[in-house]
Amino acid sequence: MRIPKLYLDTSLISHLDAKDTPEKMNDTLVLWQDILKGKYEVYISDVTLEELAECPEPKQTVLLDYLGQIDYKIQRESEESLELTEKYLKYEVLTEKSRDDLRHIALAVVAECDYIVSWNYKHFVNIKTITKVQAVNKLLGYNEITIFPPSMFLEGDEIDD
Repeated sequence: MRIPKLYLDTSLISHLDAKDTPEKMNDTLVLWQDILKGKYEVYISDVTLEELAECPEPKQTVLLDYLGQIDYKIQRESEESLELTEKYLKYEVLTEKSRDDLRHIALAVVAECDYIVSWNYKHFVNIKTITKVQAVNKLLGYNEITIFPPSMFLEGDEIDD
């Protein structure tokens, strides 16, 4: 069985140390344990690393230490991902103001990830964005990608009947 490919956006990584939102931080840490166990193939991008570089200390060091715990592949921007970003803008998936969010989506799609994992409900994890991304991807011949918050990856307790 193929291991699912996850693209981790900056909001996901940031919630590894988000004491002001303990429920989200807990869900993120539970997913992180599954990543450590090798349940997923993980991708981040150079855009993610650029955004993490803007985090203030000591949070930046904490987050980079977390990244040092896992194996991941870095998806670098390319002509293809930049062109896909422009197509997302053309088809109004999001506006120019959200270009960096579209860069993340394009990078994950070009890397052929199965999922984008994000806490960004405003721009990523919402039906409008997901529907538009799927439509543009289908139009352009790209694979579907699903965008979920980390809580969607948590396994529930089995109940014995």
